[in-house]
Amino acid sequence: MSSPVLLPYLQSYPASLQQQAGSLVQSGKLGQWLLQRHPQPHQMRSDKALHAYVMGLKGEHMRNSAALAKVVYDSKLQLVYQALGIHVRTGNNHGGKTQSRHEIRIGSLFKHAPEAFLRMIAVHELAHLRESDHNKAFYQLCEYMEPSYHQLELEVRLYLTWLDQGGHRLWQVAADAADGAR
Repeated sequence: MSSPVLLPYLQSYPASLQQQAGSLVQSGKLGQWLLQRHPQPHQMRSDKALHAYVMGLKGEHMRNSAALAKVVYDSKLQLVYQALGIHVRTGNNHGGKTQSRHEIRIGSLFKHAPEAFLRMIAVHELAHLRESDHNKAFYQLCEYMEPSYHQLELEVRLYLTWLDQGGHRLWQVAADAADGAR
């Protein structure tokens, strides 16, 4: 009998879902399942394209929220210890007034991922402009901006599980081939 698969990215999910994920990992079919769900990577490879994408989501759903100073891919984010992306708020005191600057940094791993994964992470970080905590209002805002938010979060966590178990970056080859064809 094989030993159970460790699933650190899925610990908050029900045991039945963890068992299903563990079965997909042990059978070697998790990567195939993810590729069936999301066959193509997105095309937002540069920080400029990412910025435009996130600003489009912000304009569509959160016009009156705080301005964003920067939106970039960040190769220094350690997904295991930090997050998929981070929202940074810095305060500058100038002339007796405090000014806030907001930045969104998304793990560079997601340069080569499906657009749905990128959207879920961007929505999550945008929601932090209004709600700093992961509370009910925060998740309601995420679902408002992306109705499939919770399903996509699960699939992103499954992808991280795939990578954690020694799988290769699923959409990297397709993205590199598309970039080479141009």
